Amino acid sequence: MPVPHDIAAETELWDAYAESAFKDDAEPSFCWTQYTGHGPGPELLGAPESVLEVGCGTGRALAHLARQGVKATGVDLSPRMVQLAAEKWAPLGVRIEQGEILDWLATGEGRYDAVYSIFGAAWFTDPSRLFPLVREHLVPDGVFVFSQPPAIPGAYGAQGMYKGGFAGKAMFTYRYSYRPAVWERLLTRAGFATAKAEVLEAPKPGHIGTLIVSARA
Repeated sequence: MPVPHDIAAETELWDAYAESAFKDDAEPSFCWTQYTGHGPGPELLGAPESVLEVGCGTGRALAHLARQGVKATGVDLSPRMVQLAAEKWAPLGVRIEQGEILDWLATGEGRYDAVYSIFGAAWFTDPSRLFPLVREHLVPDGVFVFSQPPAIPGAYGAQGMYKGGFAGKAMFTYRYSYRPAVWERLLTRAGFATAKAEVLEAPKPGHIGTLIVSARA
């Protein structure tokens, strides 16, 4: 059963996150995992001429790709994050727009060689709605790749998440968690030709790994 996303409340949450997450002296960087220097890099996207990052946050990954000559576009829900990131990375040719990703994709007409999400909108958006829209915005043989923490065993589907602990104003959103095989099934049902989901172990035994999912149109 769909959960009741309150987009206005979630926008407020991500605006608050932007104030703590965005660092004006940050450099371009691309990493799929939560551990610096760990795991694969942008080679998972192939050799795209154009990319779209859904839930692009600080824009550091887009900036990294733009430096390589890729036409880089991002979308983020937070007006504050978009303001900060778009201003910082505009000299590299990065384009970042504000929008709720389902609405943005439903009304947009662009097509991309690759769409990706790093702990971004693919984690916080109902995949049954998001995946078909992503598929529509990929060129033939384009790729969709996303990463996020793996599901906690036994806890699947939409998961509520408070911001900033359990005291203060109730700011929350929903994230989506499934077993790797279920992610693969959701993607093929959405029209992708192939899909692969696997958990990359953390660099330190016993620590949280990273779910990396890739699909081809």
